[in-house]
Order: sequence, then structure tokens, then C-alpha cells
Amino acid sequence: MATNTPNLDSPAAVSAASAASSRSAASSPSWSSVSTRTRATSTSVSAESPRRTFRSARSDTNKSKLVHSIMRHVAETLQLDLEDLYVHVGWPLYRKYGHAFEAFKVIVNDPDSVINSLTREVKEIGPDGQAVTKVVPAMTEEVKDALVKNIRRRMTPQPLKIRADIEMKCFQFDGVLHIKEAMRKAEAAGNKDCPVKIKLVAPPAYVLNTQTLDKEQGIAILNKAITACSEEIERHKGKLTVKEAARAVSEREDKLLAEQMAKLGRENEEVSGDEDSEEEEDTGMGDVDLDNSGTGITE
Repeated sequence: MATNTPNLDSPAAVSAASAASSRSAASSPSWSSVSTRTRATSTSVSAESPRRTFRSARSDTNKSKLVHSIMRHVAETLQLDLEDLYVHVGWPLYRKYGHAFEAFKVIVNDPDSVINSLTREVKEIGPDGQAVTKVVPAMTEEVKDALVKNIRRRMTPQPLKIRADIEMKCFQFDGVLHIKEAMRKAEAAGNKDCPVKIKLVAPPAYVLNTQTLDKEQGIAILNKAITACSEEIERHKGKLTVKEAARAVSEREDKLLAEQMAKLGRENEEVSGDEDSEEEEDTGMGDVDLDNSGTGITE
């Protein structure tokens, strides 16, 4: 019986096989594309993970250094054994809070809630001659006071200084009074937690400053003060220009500003002194009387 065997070498069969291969290639991703995506993903993960790990490790290291510095200072000041202080204070705080630094942050405002929970066991001989274990506070009042004092000195947040530099002008009648009123409006924009002060550097330059623990709040308050000041001076056809926007400044920048203001103050005093001496010289010479040739000078 004859069977129909397909001819694989025929043009039709070759064309069909080629078409099937093309469809298969189109429907499945190529190895090169998969490899490229894999390399890109692994590269982004490997690039970000070390950075996060490094930042976290550096933060933990800095916290541990601060804790150790405080503990060592207390031990050296009171002539205590540092290891014993760690055994009864440091390590229990690490176990309870994850890091002693977190416990120290609580101690800044509420020391008793943390320190009173620390205890130690002391063995004593009872009246019957038997050893008795007693639970006592982990530290004496002297050690507690020294520890709290050092923690507060080293860890109490310091307020940030926020400053903005402006120029303000008003050439209208009573322009000086209008500028003073605008300055009062600026200071009124502050609050108890973030008071605003505005000072004259040298006309037309002024500085607005405040101190706060919250940087964003300080900047927002100064911007509000600038807006209030600008609206007031513009009501009298004056002009306010922001030379440097509100920003946190360092101690060095604050010191340089104080030195600049002191220098300008001395220069103003010198100019005022020169004017006074010239007036004295003018009044001392008297007036020349051209009609009276006798004395020539009248007092």
C-alpha cells in the first residue's frame, strides 16, 4: 500500500518552515534583550544598595561614637570603670531601644522614664548568714546627674539661624516712617516659636532673621514676613527687592554680618563727628561785617 510522504525538499515545505521559524522568533524575546534587561536591573540594584548601606553604616557609626564619648566622659569624670558602666547602663539600653542613642534622645526631655527602669542585682549576706540577692538602681544619683548633664549638653538640638537679605526704598513724603511701619509689619509676621527681627545694615539694605529648630518653618515665616513688608511699603509707592532669599546661615556668616554692621556703625560715627567739628569751626569764626570796617567781625 502506497503512503503519501511529504517532500521536505519541496519549495512549499521550505517556505512553511521558514514562516514558522519567523513567528516563533517574533513571539519569544531574544536572549540578547533578556540579558540586557538583566544587566540593567542588576546594575541599578548594585549601584543603589551600596550607597544606602554606606549611609546607614555611617549613621550608626556616628551614633555609636557619640554614645561612647558620653559614656567615657562620665566614667573618667567620676573615676568609674567604663566596662562596668556599659554592663549596667549601656548594653541594657542597646537591647531595649535598639541603640543607646535612641535612649539618650529620650533622656534629654524625660530622663526618669529611661534611667529608673535600669536595675542591677547585688548579693548581700543576710542576718541568717545566707546570701541574698537584691535589686537596686543601676546607678547612683551622682552618676545619674552626670550622665543626664552630659547627654543634654551634647544632644540638645541647637536652633538654626535663618536669614534673608532685602533692599527697601521709599522716596515719598515721610518715607522713613513708611519704612518703619513696613518693618513692624514684617516682625508681626513671626510667632512665639519663630520670632522675626529686621535690622538696618546700611540704607537701603536690611536683614530679616529668626531662630528655630524647624528649618522649613523658619524659611516659611521669613517669606511671610517679606510678603507683609513688601505689601506695606508698596502701598506708599515704595519698593522692596529680595537680594538673598531666606536660608539657614552658619555661625561664620552671622559673625561676618555682625562685623559688617559694626564697621558701618563706626564709619557713620566718624562722619557724624566730622560734621559736628565743621559746624563748630563755622560758628567760632563769626560773621564778617563788610559795612563796618572798624572791627570787621561781629560776635
